[in-house]
Amino acid sequence: MIWYPYQQMKTLRPPYKIVDADGVYLYTQDQKLIDSVSSWWCTIHGYKNPELTAAIQEQAGRFCHVMLGGLTHEPVQRLAKKLEEFLPGDLDYCFFSDSGSVAVEVALKMALQYNTNLGRRRPTVLALEHAYHGDTFRAMEVGDDEDYHFAFEQKRDVVHIPTELSALEDVFERCHDQLNCLIVEPLLQGAGGMRMYDISFLKRARQLCDQYDVLLIFDEVATGFGRTGNRFVADLVLPDILVLGKALTGGCIGHAVTVANRKVYQAFYSDDDRMALMHGPTFMGNALACAVALKGIEIFERENYMEKIRHIEEISRREMGGFSDPCIQEVRIMGGCTCVEVIDSSVLDGFQQFAYERGVFSRPFLKYMYSMVPYIIQEEELVKIFDTMKAWFHRPC
Repeated sequence: MIWYPYQQMKTLRPPYKIVDADGVYLYTQDQKLIDSVSSWWCTIHGYKNPELTAAIQEQAGRFCHVMLGGLTHEPVQRLAKKLEEFLPGDLDYCFFSDSGSVAVEVALKMALQYNTNLGRRRPTVLALEHAYHGDTFRAMEVGDDEDYHFAFEQKRDVVHIPTELSALEDVFERCHDQLNCLIVEPLLQGAGGMRMYDISFLKRARQLCDQYDVLLIFDEVATGFGRTGNRFVADLVLPDILVLGKALTGGCIGHAVTVANRKVYQAFYSDDDRMALMHGPTFMGNALACAVALKGIEIFERENYMEKIRHIEEISRREMGGFSDPCIQEVRIMGGCTCVEVIDSSVLDGFQQFAYERGVFSRPFLKYMYSMVPYIIQEEELVKIFDTMKAWFHRPC
C-alpha cells in the first residue's frame, strides 16, 4: 500500500492516476490536464522533453550510478565545472546529494562545523518565520557513531524572525556571537504560503553577516532557475552557501547540490581528518542526474528561459493583478509564481476537483491557491489556469 504525502490516509480522496505526460499536460484515462504546479515546481521544461530523455538514455548506456566514495566520473565532473561557471561569485564548491531536504541538512552541517573548525562555539541558526526547508527530522540524533557526528554534539538552537529589517537588526545586535548562520528562502517563501518580501531585507542581511562573520545560506531549491523572475536570487545578493534542487534536474530525477564559497571550503581543507565534512549520500553525484542536469542547464540558457519567465509574469499580472473577491485576502505575483491567499481555508474545499473537471491540475494547500507553471507553457494555457481560478470565486462564499 502506498502511504501518500501530506494526507490523512483515512479520509484520502483517491489521487488522479496519470497514464502519460507530455509538454505541460498530464493525462489520466479520461482527462487532459494542464499541470499548473510543475510537479511541485520542478518540471520547468515540461514532460517528455526529448533532449532530457536522450541524455538519460545515453548515460544509462554507459552506467547509471557509481558511488563518489573513492570513485568519480565525467558527468559529475562536468556538472560541477558547469555550476562553477554558471553560478555567481565564488560559489565554486559543489557537494551533491539526493534531495533538497538533504542538501539543506548539508548546508546547516557546513555552517555549524565551519565554526567548530575555527574553534568557535556558535550553536544557533537564524531562520525566518513561515520558513520551510524540507521534512527530514533528527536523522543524526538517532545515530550513534561519534566518528560521523562529533562536530555536531552541541545543542542546536533555532531563532525565527519575520522579514522585517528591525527584527533582523535586533537579533544580530543581541545574538551575533551565538549565530553560525542565517538561512532563508530568498524573496519567495514557498510551502510557508508563497510569501514574498523585498530584496532590501537580504541586502541588509548580507551586511550584518559580513560584519559579524555569520554565514548566509540561500535555500533556492524552489526559487532557483528563474522562479522569482531572477535567474537566481544569489545573482542579486551573494550568499556563502547556496542550495539547489527541484528544477536542477528538470523534474526527471531527484538530485540536489549544496554549493559553498571559498571561505567555507577553506575551513574544512586541512591535514586533520576531523575537520572533513562527514557526510555522504549514497546517490550523491548520480550519473543519470548529472547528465540530465547538464542538458537542462543547456536548454535553460539556449532557449532564453528568462525571457519566457518575464512573459509568464506579464500575463500573470494582466490576468490576476487586479482580481479581487470578498473571499480573497491577497493576490501575490512574482516571476513564475502566482498565489491567491483566501481568508478562510474552507473556501478552497473542492477546488482541486473543480479544476480537474476543467482540464487543470491544481493542488491548493491551507489558504493558498497558486500556480508555478512549466516555463514552456503557452499563453492560452496559462490564461486557462487563471480563468479556472477566477471561475471558482464566481460562486458565493
